[in-house]
Amino acid sequence: MYSAARCLSTARAAAGTRFFHASAPAFVKVGDTLPNIDLVEGSPGNKVNLAKELTGKGVIIGVPAAFSPACSENHIPGYVNSPKLKDAGKVFVVSVNDPFVMKAWGKTLDPSGSSGIRFLGDPSVAFTKELDLSFDGASIFGGDRSKRYALIIEDGKVKEAHVEPDNTGLNVSAAEKVL
Repeated sequence: MYSAARCLSTARAAAGTRFFHASAPAFVKVGDTLPNIDLVEGSPGNKVNLAKELTGKGVIIGVPAAFSPACSENHIPGYVNSPKLKDAGKVFVVSVNDPFVMKAWGKTLDPSGSSGIRFLGDPSVAFTKELDLSFDGASIFGGDRSKRYALIIEDGKVKEAHVEPDNTGLNVSAAEKVL
């Protein structure tokens, strides 16, 4: 026989269950100011602060891992090859990787650098966590990683947030849906 208290207890327990791909909606939202946190570009000493860089219009594309299949074959090439990229402002790809990996990955995806996209590492996960866009990717990537997302930025604030609900899928943050 089920009591109301037992039903409530069961519902609470089910609500607390988390699966690898399930996550609460991202806390980054329209109107949020970019965090004043340094990322790295090309080498550990080359600091880039997106709060200072993106005072006009731009896009931040977050990916779970450089050189991973979806990131390398579809997500970032969609931006590199988009005819709408030139109207997007400054564009940055951010991943929880070191600056050397990001530099090599950028050269692989855009050998001539003609797209203008800059590839930044967030090795400490500080930027990603400040936006509340990290997830526990230990089972695949060895530690915390970035959800897949694209943020449209205007005057240092989030104008649009396109965050994949399952963290790593490629739908709402694809170039054709964002640009």
